[in-house]
Amino acid sequence: MARVELIDISKRYGQTIAVDRVNLDIAEGEFVTLLGPSGCGKTTTLRIIAGLIEPSEGEIRFDGQVVNHVPPHKRNIGFVFQSHALFPHLTVAENIAFGLKIKRRPKSEVQRRVEEMLELVNLRGFGSRMPSQLSGGQQQRVALARVLATDPQVLLFDEPLSALDRNLRDQLKYSILELQRRTKKTAIYVTHDQSEAFAISDRICVMNHGRVEQVGTQLDIYLRPRTEFVANFVGDNNVLAGSVVRVWERDGQRLVGVRAGALELHAVDTQGLQPGESVLAFVRPENIEVLGDGIVPEDEPILDGLVEQVVFEGPTVRFLVDVGGSPVRVTASGPQRLTLLGSAGRRVRLRCHAVVAVRHHEAGART
Repeated sequence: MARVELIDISKRYGQTIAVDRVNLDIAEGEFVTLLGPSGCGKTTTLRIIAGLIEPSEGEIRFDGQVVNHVPPHKRNIGFVFQSHALFPHLTVAENIAFGLKIKRRPKSEVQRRVEEMLELVNLRGFGSRMPSQLSGGQQQRVALARVLATDPQVLLFDEPLSALDRNLRDQLKYSILELQRRTKKTAIYVTHDQSEAFAISDRICVMNHGRVEQVGTQLDIYLRPRTEFVANFVGDNNVLAGSVVRVWERDGQRLVGVRAGALELHAVDTQGLQPGESVLAFVRPENIEVLGDGIVPEDEPILDGLVEQVVFEGPTVRFLVDVGGSPVRVTASGPQRLTLLGSAGRRVRLRCHAVVAVRHHEAGART
C-alpha cells in the first residue's frame, strides 16, 4: 500500500490547460474515483500519477517521496487500461506470468504466484486457455490478475469496464472492489459512469475542465454538492434560480431561505451565504414529497402546483408539476406511487427535503 499525494499538479499543452492545479491526498488502502465527463482531465491526471505524462507544475508523492522523475516501471504501480491488452499468442497463465518473468523471478515463484492470481480472480483451471477462448469479462479478470501478480503498491484503472456490456460492467465493478478490499491496495479509478463511482468508491473526486470541483464521499457528492456543475452532473436535479432572503441555524446546521420567483425554499448552506446573494437552489426529484390531505408541516414551506404529466415506470412514478410557472420534477415510490397515478390535471402540495443552495455567480467558474 502507499499514500499518494498530488500537490498543485498542472499540465499544459501549449495554450491548452489539461490539468489545472489539482490537489488530492489519497490514503493507504483507499479507493478513490476520478469522475467527470470526457475531456475533464481525469485520464491525464491518472497518467501523471503513473509517470506516463510529465506534469508542467506540481509534485507527485508516494509515501512522502517525490516521484516526478521516477520512471513508470520503478513506481511500483499496476495499470489496468480500457483495453485488456492480453497477448493473444500466450495462454492465460503465460499472460499473468509475463511481468514476473520480466522481473526475472524464480520459476517456482512464478508458478505459485500465477496459481494464486487465478484463484483470486475466480479463474482457477483456466490457465491453459487462450485469450480468444474467454469472454470479455474473463479477459478483463486476466488483465487484473496480470497487474496484481507483480504486487504493486498502487492500482490505477483507466475506465477498465467501458468496452463491456452493462451486465458485465455491473458484475465486474464489484469484482474489482472485492479484489481491492482483499489485497488492501491503494486504488485510483477513472470513469465517467456515475453508477460505477458510487458503487465502489471510498471517495469521489469530481473533475471539470481540468480542475477538481469537489472531493467527498458518495453522500457528500450526492446530497451536498458544492458547485453548480456537481449538482447538475451527478444524478438528476431540479434547479431554481433565486436569492437568499434569510439565514438561520437549526440543529447545528446553517440554513438559508431562498426566494425563487413566487416560491420560497429552505436550503442547506455550505458556502456561508448572506442575504441578498444570488443562488441556485437544487432539489432532487426523489426528495420532493407529495403531501396528503390535512398534513400541515411546521415551519416548512409548501409548494402548490398543478400536475401536468404522470409517467409510470414500475418501481417509481415520475411527475411534472407546474409550481408558480416553474416546472418541477417529482419522483414517488412505494404504495403512494399507485394512488397518484390518476393525478394528472389535479393540484398537489409538495414539501422539499435536502435542498442545497450554491452561489450563482461562482458556480462552475474558473479562477
